[in-house]
Amino acid sequence: MMEFLGHNFLRDITVLFFAVSGGLTLSGIIANLYRLLAGKPRSRSGTAVYYAVMVLAGASVLFENATRSYRKKDCSALAYGFAVAIVGYWCFILGMGVLAVAIHI
Repeated sequence: MMEFLGHNFLRDITVLFFAVSGGLTLSGIIANLYRLLAGKPRSRSGTAVYYAVMVLAGASVLFENATRSYRKKDCSALAYGFAVAIVGYWCFILGMGVLAVAIHI
């Protein structure tokens, strides 16, 4: 079976899962640090900082909000699945950035 899938298949799957989990971890850490250190943005510069932080923390926030809405039955399973797919891709991109930084250190 390994010959059919390629000899690097398991390594690639491992990197995929590591990147997604690393991206979600980074996103969660940034989101929680922002919640601890900052409140709601009250000025124009605060809003700019909020949007800059959400580039990294947004995946965790989106996943949390989507899960909360799904549990309350405020969104459909299809909408929840779409949100989870977006979060997965977002986390993959963040995780690949983490891996690229880790390789160069």
